Amino acid sequence: MPVWAPYRSCEGLFDEMLDLVSHGSLRSAIISDALLAMTPGGLAGLCGRADEMFRRMGVTFNVYGAEDGAERIFPFDPIPRVIDAETWANLEAGLIQRVRVLNAFLGDIYAEGCILKDGVVPRDLVVGCPQFRPAAVGIRPPLGNFVMVGGIDLVRGADGRFHVLEDNVRTPSGVSYVLENRVVMARLMPDLLRACRVRSVERYPADLLQCLREIAPRGQSHPVVALLTPGPYNSAFFEHVFLSEQMGVELVEGRDLVCEDLKLYMKTIHGLRQVDVLYRRIDDDFLDPMVFRKDSQLGVPGLAAVLRAGNAAIANAIGTGVADDKAVYAYTPAMIRYYFNEEPILPIVETYLLRDPDQCETVLKDLARYVVKPTGASGGYGVVIGPHADERELEQARLQILRDPAGFIAQPVVSLSTHPTVVQEHPEAAPRLAPRHIDLRPFVLLGAKPRVLAGGLTRVALREGSLIVNSSRGGGSKDTWVLEA
Repeated sequence: MPVWAPYRSCEGLFDEMLDLVSHGSLRSAIISDALLAMTPGGLAGLCGRADEMFRRMGVTFNVYGAEDGAERIFPFDPIPRVIDAETWANLEAGLIQRVRVLNAFLGDIYAEGCILKDGVVPRDLVVGCPQFRPAAVGIRPPLGNFVMVGGIDLVRGADGRFHVLEDNVRTPSGVSYVLENRVVMARLMPDLLRACRVRSVERYPADLLQCLREIAPRGQSHPVVALLTPGPYNSAFFEHVFLSEQMGVELVEGRDLVCEDLKLYMKTIHGLRQVDVLYRRIDDDFLDPMVFRKDSQLGVPGLAAVLRAGNAAIANAIGTGVADDKAVYAYTPAMIRYYFNEEPILPIVETYLLRDPDQCETVLKDLARYVVKPTGASGGYGVVIGPHADERELEQARLQILRDPAGFIAQPVVSLSTHPTVVQEHPEAAPRLAPRHIDLRPFVLLGAKPRVLAGGLTRVALREGSLIVNSSRGGGSKDTWVLEA
């Protein structure tokens, strides 16, 4: 029996593959033949080949707090997520609008602060944000680009509309998995990829390098670029190595760099070599022990002074974490109207700011209906999903909110769309397809002009009923196919 035959979507949720309104017809008819004809044995073989390729390629991630401390093979599901050209065109426009407005917001709050003076965004919310960096005030990055790489998390609700769930503009990760997923799929289904006219993703490293060169402060035709990593114990170290190799730039740690005469240098066997652009994958707190955490051994003493002098550029700029804050996120539609006099192309999820006593009271009255998130956390850590939480978890969340209401926001539960995903109850069982919740993290580059990677990282919650898609919390990924017009 074909694996597709027993598949049943979840009632009341948007299924990315099945159009329930049209009596369960496949949305992407072009790939229907390949799916409909696949047997459990064929699916098992497909999964086995994919796993073997990921092992050989060494596509891994680290889980913070894991008892064994070992690297894991990144979980991959071979059933691709397909996005048609018209849908993608709207998403692309919305993503560009969003990254541009976050960039405008950061440029404003670290300079004149007009949006704060005009009361559109509360001043105390911004200056009290743990990610606000007074040391960044007055530093104007080249091209005015505070955000050069943005990862915007999108979810699709029951009505089929995409919403922005959160912004990642500090050190967004995951793009290496997008590229490696495509390499694997190109080997597993080369004919289907060509037949579907799927847009390429392979130019991303070249586009990233070009954007980094475009923000070089000295206007050189061949500026020196380096990628700053915290080292092999970081959860995204595989990606740091991958991108440095793909771009052909040096991968450096803080100990490989030195600041002298307000210039940034890296140590080489031939002596010091000046660095023009640093693509950093280290949080602000650890970048410069002379300005931020004095105990940091990951950063470079004097780096902030070099940036202020305009002798080097860094991507993303210091202080961008304010735009990641989940309370600031609630004001992004107002930002778009304020800076651009436009309506948001992509809506956000309804958000309750628990710093507001009335909104806090509303949420606490029925806490089990909401998703509660710490405003400054990432990676799914600290999130409490009310309908899935037990009494102890809800009471703990209530106490934390009462202790520090400004540290949390709440949102109604979004019924994440589902996608057919390979599941296998135990090693001896035949694989089958079942619906699992997914989201999407597209990547936007902002150099002299915006560039959007066609697709992005589709993350999938591999556990039945789970809404947590993060790899650190048991999630996996799918290849995302954006079709040509």
